[in-house]
Amino acid sequence: MARTLYQWFADSAARFGDEPALEVGGDALTYAELDACAARLASAIARACGGPPRRVALYASRDVLAYAGYLAVQRLGAAAVPLNPAMPDARNRAVAEAARPDIVVAGTGGPVPSGLCAPVLRVDPVLRADPVLLDPVPHGSGDASGGPGPVAADPDDLAYVLFTSGSTGVPKGVPLRHRGVDAYLSHVIPRYELGPGCRVSQTFDLTFDLSVFDMFAAWGSGAALVVPRGYDLLKPVSFVARERLTHWFSVPSVISMATRLRRLTPGSMPSLRWSLFCGEPLTLRQAEAWRRAAPAAVLENLYGPTEMTISCTQYRLPEDPAAWPATPNGTVPIGLPYPGVEHVVLDGDGEPAEEGELCLRGPQRFPGYTDPRDNEGRFAGDPGLSPDPAIGAGPAVPPELWYRTGDRVAWRDGVLVHLGRLDQQVKISGHRVELGEVEAVLRGLPGVEEAVVLALPGEDGEPELRAACTGSCLDGVTLAKGVAEVLPGYMVPRTVTSLERLPLNANGKIDRRAVATALTG
Repeated sequence: MARTLYQWFADSAARFGDEPALEVGGDALTYAELDACAARLASAIARACGGPPRRVALYASRDVLAYAGYLAVQRLGAAAVPLNPAMPDARNRAVAEAARPDIVVAGTGGPVPSGLCAPVLRVDPVLRADPVLLDPVPHGSGDASGGPGPVAADPDDLAYVLFTSGSTGVPKGVPLRHRGVDAYLSHVIPRYELGPGCRVSQTFDLTFDLSVFDMFAAWGSGAALVVPRGYDLLKPVSFVARERLTHWFSVPSVISMATRLRRLTPGSMPSLRWSLFCGEPLTLRQAEAWRRAAPAAVLENLYGPTEMTISCTQYRLPEDPAAWPATPNGTVPIGLPYPGVEHVVLDGDGEPAEEGELCLRGPQRFPGYTDPRDNEGRFAGDPGLSPDPAIGAGPAVPPELWYRTGDRVAWRDGVLVHLGRLDQQVKISGHRVELGEVEAVLRGLPGVEEAVVLALPGEDGEPELRAACTGSCLDGVTLAKGVAEVLPGYMVPRTVTSLERLPLNANGKIDRRAVATALTG
């Protein structure tokens, strides 16, 4: 029987009540204490809503409220909708408008955006004070109690709803079911040998789906979740060493940042047993730098769109760096799909091929976007949709359909290599150009640490290649000549701009739109 997220946590709380569950902002809570915090907050939410809610938005980040609040929502059998206080108010309002939560739970430390389409329950971030309901309750009297006990949820109910960027500028709602997360946790917890005594990093904001691994792979196993302070993310090596972390999970950009700060010295992270990276391509150079600093850790590269529940493929680098693979674009392979995740690579005609778009299905696949219009073109085959009130206005997409990831992959030596997004394959002067191939050549030139290549409109309106690089003593003309020595002329960037650092988005990924702005002035 598939377990819900709260059941994964509750089972650990029953077995490991005195073990550390959460360390954040100077507070340390055992499993029993964190469960008690979640129970108190769940009762307050239920009273404010006049009963168990359907969806709850969390306007909190990196404090006890954020984590106890997430558990409280799961305890009530509701779906969590994380909001990011660091995001613009307009973005949070757009997410709330699309999600339609019954209530917004927020801390008392700062203002909450107006117009969030739901009453706001203000809570002391460390749950020392009684919650205060700011807005009128839209239904009921607000004095009914959901009771102190957990509300039984079905594995096919929604666990959370996250929002990704939409091509129209409106955030796309991605609902995920408990059943999919259960399949995921059942695989990753034993694979990474998680359990009491393990100390797991929490580098991702709750609006980023990879945070679900941080929280529930830890809490589903009896491990401790260790949350960095803001400045810790700028100095990950110091954070790992100080907190004696055993498991690290982040985007690869963290490696580049630590390299720039000259923090990745050999053997500087001796406590790490597992190093996991996901969210963007992991280069072999980045992996080599991290491996030297954490020589005792197994290093894995993971891949997975939000729509496939956190991650769904894995590649473990061999212990001997001499046995590491060589790939066309200098990135670590994404490997093979998890058990139960079905996969097919389709060419432009929709036929199975050695290279093309990766399409996926199985228990980890999401049921379809909250707005049914976003489903168009995202599934291989005729959706044949029928209404499903569980995911909102959207219908459930039949499970036999393949989710089209939009990612180009190729089979190399029995594993999948990520070649970039479909929209990163461009035509220059009639020639097909893989931006990742140009980036790989730039990264191989002396002094270059990171490289991003974009196809931007030229003066004549036709696309032209422009590049941004980070590193030391870089000269754009010299770098362009270096590319010209390896690649044909149509693949040589017209300009190569040296930047102190590549801009990152809120999830720590390279922000290509911001790079484009930097290159065009």
